[in-house]
Amino acid sequence: MTDPLFLRSVILFEDLEDGDLMRVAERLSAKKYRKNNLIIFEEDEGQVLFIIRSGRVKISRINVSGEEVILAILGGADFFGELSIIDGGPRSATVTSLDEVELLSLRRKDFFDILHTYPSVAISLLKLMAGRIRKTDAQLVSLSSLDARGRVINTLVHLCRDLGRDDGADMVLTDLPLQRDLASMAGTSRETMSRLLAKLESEEWLERRGADLVVHNFAEFKKLHA
Repeated sequence: MTDPLFLRSVILFEDLEDGDLMRVAERLSAKKYRKNNLIIFEEDEGQVLFIIRSGRVKISRINVSGEEVILAILGGADFFGELSIIDGGPRSATVTSLDEVELLSLRRKDFFDILHTYPSVAISLLKLMAGRIRKTDAQLVSLSSLDARGRVINTLVHLCRDLGRDDGADMVLTDLPLQRDLASMAGTSRETMSRLLAKLESEEWLERRGADLVVHNFAEFKKLHA
C-alpha cells in the first residue's frame, strides 16, 4: 500500500487527517515506467488520475507544424490527468517520462468518491487548476511579448519554482532537461537556447555543476525578464 506520509506532500490531500490518508492510500495502485516511456497519449480515453511518486514527466502537445511543444515538466508529488477524469473527455496532452518514474494511479470512480467524501480535496483541486490556468496565461504572454532572452529566463524561473531546490539565495535545478526540451518550452531554437545559456553563464547568473544548473541570486534573476 502507498505510504500515507507521502500523500501528505500531495497538495490534494495535505489537509486530510492520518486516518483519511490511509483510506485514500488503499485506493491507489503503483506502477513504474522506464525513462522516455510514453505514459499518456493525447486524445486517448482517460479514466485514471496519476500522482508522481518519484521522477519527472513532461507534458506536451503537437502543434499544427508537427512540432512538439512542451507545456510543463512535473516532478514528485505533482499529479496529472485530472481534466479527463473530471469531464470524461479525451486526454488533452501527451505525457512522457523523463527519468525512471513511479506513478500512483487513482481510478475515476474512486476519485469522485474521494471528492464527495472529503470536500477539502475538491477545494485544493480547484485552487491548483486555477493556478495552472494562470501559469498558462503567463506563458502565453511570455511567448508573445518577450524576446528570446526573456523567454529563456522566464522558462528557467518557472522550472526553478516547480522543480528547483533552495540553496540559500540560489536555486538548483537537478538533472536539467535536454536543451531541445528547454528550447521547446521557451519557444526558441536549440542553437539560440545554447547561446543564451552560455551568455547567462558568462554574466555569472548561471553555473553548471555536472548535470545540475545553479541559478545565482534567484530573487534578482527573476527580474531580468521583466
